[in-house]
Amino acid sequence: MNTPPMMKPLCQLMLAAACVSGLWASPPANAQLAPGAAEAAHYSGLHLAAHKGDLVSLQKLIASGVDLNARDAYGRTPLHVASFARQREVIRLLSQAGANLDLLENDRYDAVTIAAVADDEDSLRLLLTLGASARQVTSRYDGTALIAAAHLGHAGVVKQLIVAGAPLDHVNNLHWTAVIEAIVLGDGGPRHQDSLRALLKAGASLKLTDRQGFTPLELARAREYREMVQMLTQATRSAP
Repeated sequence: MNTPPMMKPLCQLMLAAACVSGLWASPPANAQLAPGAAEAAHYSGLHLAAHKGDLVSLQKLIASGVDLNARDAYGRTPLHVASFARQREVIRLLSQAGANLDLLENDRYDAVTIAAVADDEDSLRLLLTLGASARQVTSRYDGTALIAAAHLGHAGVVKQLIVAGAPLDHVNNLHWTAVIEAIVLGDGGPRHQDSLRALLKAGASLKLTDRQGFTPLELARAREYREMVQMLTQATRSAP
């Protein structure tokens, strides 16, 4: 947003007030729902084997021709369950057997986003190596795994997803990009700085604004995130 000089103090006051009032606080929790103990106690078949990491039972079930993409009551496939439980060898076996790596459960999370939110770099690396997509629109916010990781300051995950071709400038239904979420939902600390730095290095847009028309630089200034302001100012000057 190109703000006339005389309007800048007013805009800064508006931004500061919004920060204080919680306008840019975290959106209402619509968190991923991992299988609870009570739910898992009722599992059978592939879901039970995936949850427990029981590779022997898993191999027998696969050989018997069961549906690899069967759903539990919450829409989770065995792959989702294995991703929540960090059962990486289960993930590998299911993939090799032909399980779909990109299905969404009821809250529209895929295995990649589950691993991203959990800051589970090893499972994420495995999923991406096996061919899972980093480009899907996920969650009820119409976001991406990259946006979720930037929000949480999972810088290692952010870097993996960028390399895997995650869309840098996807805008979710809150009208936020990964860059904006790293700022407005972050704490301005080292993890979120590192996430923002990776996004800027990859060429993420600094021109896309939030719903009110504020740029990432203006949002960082309003929150007094000095290091982020410096990064964004330098990147803006260097932009073609």
